[in-house]
Amino acid sequence: MTEIPALAGYTPEKRMLIDGELVGASNGAEFDNVNPATEEVLGQVADGTKEDMRRAIAAARRAFDETDWSTNHTFRKHCLEQLQEAIESEVDQFRAELVDEVGTPVAVTYSAQLDWPLADAFRWPAKMIEEYPWERRLPDNDLAGLTSHRAVRKEALGVIGAIVPWNFPFEVTVNKLGPILATGNTVIIKPAPDTPWNATRLGRLIAERTDIPAGVVNVVTSSDHLVGEELTLDPRVDLISFTGSTATGKRIMEKGAATLKKVFLELGGKSAMIVCDDADLAAVLPSAAAACMHAGQGCALQTRVLLPRSRYDEGVAILTAVMQNIPYGDPKDMSNIQGPQVSALQRDRVQGHIDRAVEQGARLVVGGGRPANQPKGWFIEPTLFVDVDNSMAIAQEEVFGPVLAVIPYDDDEDAIRIANDSQYGLSGGVFSGSLERGMAIADRIRTGSISVNGGIWYGADAPYGGYKTSGIGRQNGIEGFEQYTETKLVGWLS
Repeated sequence: MTEIPALAGYTPEKRMLIDGELVGASNGAEFDNVNPATEEVLGQVADGTKEDMRRAIAAARRAFDETDWSTNHTFRKHCLEQLQEAIESEVDQFRAELVDEVGTPVAVTYSAQLDWPLADAFRWPAKMIEEYPWERRLPDNDLAGLTSHRAVRKEALGVIGAIVPWNFPFEVTVNKLGPILATGNTVIIKPAPDTPWNATRLGRLIAERTDIPAGVVNVVTSSDHLVGEELTLDPRVDLISFTGSTATGKRIMEKGAATLKKVFLELGGKSAMIVCDDADLAAVLPSAAAACMHAGQGCALQTRVLLPRSRYDEGVAILTAVMQNIPYGDPKDMSNIQGPQVSALQRDRVQGHIDRAVEQGARLVVGGGRPANQPKGWFIEPTLFVDVDNSMAIAQEEVFGPVLAVIPYDDDEDAIRIANDSQYGLSGGVFSGSLERGMAIADRIRTGSISVNGGIWYGADAPYGGYKTSGIGRQNGIEGFEQYTETKLVGWLS
């Protein structure tokens, strides 16, 4: 095993944060938090009820309507800076906890799982409180014999329901929470039941280490997804900020229609990695291993590799060697990039996708099942399919597992057609020996983000989201900041 930085011991937070208090469920119930790498119960967390959720909504509504949180810019910046400091003081505990409850490889916590978002998820929105143009003047107009002055003002939207997935729970939570709080909103966070402790730890830090008023941030954990749906149904909630599956996103839109609920939906993806015929395959194709990072449980991962027919056999040989040598297993081993699926249910879903691909005629060359050397934990082998037709389910459906599908193409036009032949449009990549050619292809791919020759677009200032069924709205950046605001038009006579 590769030597790793010591993972800290930690004491999990079992309680929810509701109206400024750390509390158990109203009925005293708890549910187990399970380590997906060992299948052992780590401990328990409060199993919140619909009554608890309604109390949290009421607290958030009251905090928005009856305090100056939404208008006090200086105070909000102060609170975000306090929260940043509080999290940094327990970063080692967050790291160890994420490895245990999420099953994320510890190496991934030094990037997108923890360190990347912690660097600027609160700092950038806090800076924006001072720099954002909260008001802009319009030219005076002369109507009805009057000269009127005019302005457009940006105000806090209201109460936000933030529903968080299990794959990158800390990253998603803080990248929602930063702009939500910076723009003056109040929020109820509903973490996934598979990974609750990072959210309850955050709740405890808010309660004990910041001046954020009671009710501004609430954290409600529950094993019952219908408890989270209360956020969508309740008219006191103004917007749902959801990251997760496209199917659930559609349900949120449907259920929220009754109250004309605003929504931000960051949903699924089936991103294509287009490798041009002038690319250095030996240098480029090892990066396809990223499809197995964190067991393939990432919506932006490039899980379709498009290879030119003229170099197809060469590319398949390289990818076969890459996938045969993916370091996976114990997430506490710093050399591993792939750990377990988050649950037995998710492992079985991935296995179902693999089995269906075989039935449809895709050629399985690496992996395809549960690893013999991992008797415990919800693991799937790194899996490679080649000779895939883009119409097959393995090329069209989001697997959310360590599965790579290789598709041949004829020329640039064919590659662009295949990449865009998807219900999704979240992310993707293009690799070419010519930057000009790579950028020209990228310009024609219908996705919300795209990388050319390995460029990384991530950051709190970077608006992330998708086209088509990959979502509505953007997380982060100016676009993500503004989606948590309302627009007020004012006209006056002097």
